[in-house]
Amino acid sequence: MRLQFETVDVFTAERFSGNPLAVVLNAEGLSTAQMQAIAAEFNLAETTFVLPPKDSTHTAEVRIFTPRAEMPFAGHPNVGTAFVLARAGTSYGRSISNDQVIFEEKAGLVPITLLKDGAVVTGARLASPQPLTLGGEITVELIASACSLGVDDIETANHRPCIASCGAAFILAELKTRDALVKASPRADVFRDQVSKHPATSILLYTQVDEDSIDIRARMFAPQHGIPEDPATGSANVALIGLLAKLRPEPDLQLSKRIAQGVEMGRPSLLHADAEKRGGVVTATYIGGRCVPVMSGMMDLG
Repeated sequence: MRLQFETVDVFTAERFSGNPLAVVLNAEGLSTAQMQAIAAEFNLAETTFVLPPKDSTHTAEVRIFTPRAEMPFAGHPNVGTAFVLARAGTSYGRSISNDQVIFEEKAGLVPITLLKDGAVVTGARLASPQPLTLGGEITVELIASACSLGVDDIETANHRPCIASCGAAFILAELKTRDALVKASPRADVFRDQVSKHPATSILLYTQVDEDSIDIRARMFAPQHGIPEDPATGSANVALIGLLAKLRPEPDLQLSKRIAQGVEMGRPSLLHADAEKRGGVVTATYIGGRCVPVMSGMMDLG
């Protein structure tokens, strides 16, 4: 069996920055175990596998794997896969000719709008497949221990560390300063022994900044998924924009934030996050950004 794949850097306009993604374009016939093995072989934060859609009105079924596990939904894999398919123009013989694609995923349907500069596809913007849900709070002591920080580094005036999801659950924790964000470092032993006991095992740290082109700086640690640090995490930041909208006092709101991630690890990324709130309820969340093609090739399974 010969597989066709492409890699793309997501949430960046410059090659060799952002979050790299591998997209296997003809994954029909692969078993779950084979997909997991291929994702481990690529050893990127995520690898996607494109399958024919179950409903012919949709673009494709997309399955997403980290090096260790399948994800029900993730941000940069959707943005990158939409970009790759749009550039190809077809998927399993179906033409991709308009500005919208819809992917079938474990978490539900993911509608994606293609971003273009004239006729050239430059990126994509997704709507999260599920509404914002908030889980339990996480102690500041656990966040500090897991991320090599002091308890005083963690900001609790706006919210305490908590679990949030728009299709994939993350622990979200605000820090007081950018200096605290820079010095954070994941401790694999604490993630393994303590964080793993919670419904979410990945931690997004963020701090709000007042910069010309950046509103938030973030870092995400997920050693339980084989990702010590992620350059750009759309599914975590789309939950973050939902949480920030929910915390605002206005009952009706459109909130937009520009989020920088991956800077500390040498893979700078820029994510554009948006949320809509009506009658005190967050009704929609979005994440998007630019992409750059990097490699293409073939894989023989024998």
